[in-house]
Amino acid sequence: MPIVNRVAALSDEMAAWRHDFHENPELLYEVHRTAGIVADKLREFGCDEVVTGIGRTGVVGVIRGRKNSSGRTIGLRADMDALPIEEAADVPYASKIPGKMHACGHDGHTAMLMGAAKYLAETRNFDGTAIVIFQPAEEGGAGGKAMVDDGLMTRWGIQEVYGLHNMPGLPEGHFATTPGPMLAASDSVEITIHGKGGHAGAAPHRAVDSVLIGAQVINALQSIVARNVDPLQSAVISITMFQAGTAFNIIPETVKLGGTVRTLHPEIRDLVERRIGEVADSIARAYGGSAETNYIRLYPATINHPREAGIAAEVARDVVGADRVDEKAIPVMGGEDFAFMLEARPGAFVFLGTGDGPMCHHPAYVFNDNILGHGASYWVRLVEKQMPAG
Repeated sequence: MPIVNRVAALSDEMAAWRHDFHENPELLYEVHRTAGIVADKLREFGCDEVVTGIGRTGVVGVIRGRKNSSGRTIGLRADMDALPIEEAADVPYASKIPGKMHACGHDGHTAMLMGAAKYLAETRNFDGTAIVIFQPAEEGGAGGKAMVDDGLMTRWGIQEVYGLHNMPGLPEGHFATTPGPMLAASDSVEITIHGKGGHAGAAPHRAVDSVLIGAQVINALQSIVARNVDPLQSAVISITMFQAGTAFNIIPETVKLGGTVRTLHPEIRDLVERRIGEVADSIARAYGGSAETNYIRLYPATINHPREAGIAAEVARDVVGADRVDEKAIPVMGGEDFAFMLEARPGAFVFLGTGDGPMCHHPAYVFNDNILGHGASYWVRLVEKQMPAG
């Protein structure tokens, strides 16, 4: 694997960076220590420009090639934030911060892109400009949107943008991508059901049982996926919260339901949002109550652009070989706010396999340091292949 070998000398350094980030996890936009280290390292590497505070705490590094006549500018994105999870992994560099953990591998993503930035700044064997993007608040804070809204794409003239995420369960060092939807839109729903309180034992007939309505609503919502969504499309409706009551013998006035919705296509997202409100309202009225639905759109679907997905697959084949690249991967119903960047510019998202082990967001999750070279090589090859120096 010649591409991996070219950055092999950086592997130990990338692992050291990752372990330091892992010991000191930070949440959402509060990634001040991580962002500070990233910015200092980018300056040390010799990046032509380093800017902090994009999207509140994001960092952007600019690396101009040995030639800069092509006018091409490509963005490479990594995320920096951790999760509010108590670590259970038995590693010597375990989190030092109670209740916080890099349980999704963003420490590894950051280290890989730093390694690529160091290599690109030293060699500059390309014609154009590489923009390295270190993003905060991927885990529910929409940091990708914040950076786009802060002028990320326009300020540096980014024409294409690419993202990468590690994937437990995918064999170590294998890549996966696909044109079209890669990950799902991630939304939340809140339903408030109003009934009429009463005595649960003596006079239930004088009440309007909000708990019964809530149970019926939960069951009926599943008919949306089963009977309204095209069987060849995908959607998930999961009600995960049911809040009601204060005593065993009182029918409560109000019930609150909450959950998550995942869809892969914008038209299915619109359909599911509309039907959730209609179903909740009609079921509640049928039982004599009422329902209010608050549908909250969080992250759009991560939809790869066909041309750029093909480029990503080709670059991955250069790095690890054709037999280790799946370019028609099945989409994942998880969410990812790189979607906002793909709405702003053409680009693609890829998975990089870490092998067997607990999935992301598990307290025993462990990032596989063996893939650091694969990820850094992918970034380097992407820049050099798409903007050849000639």
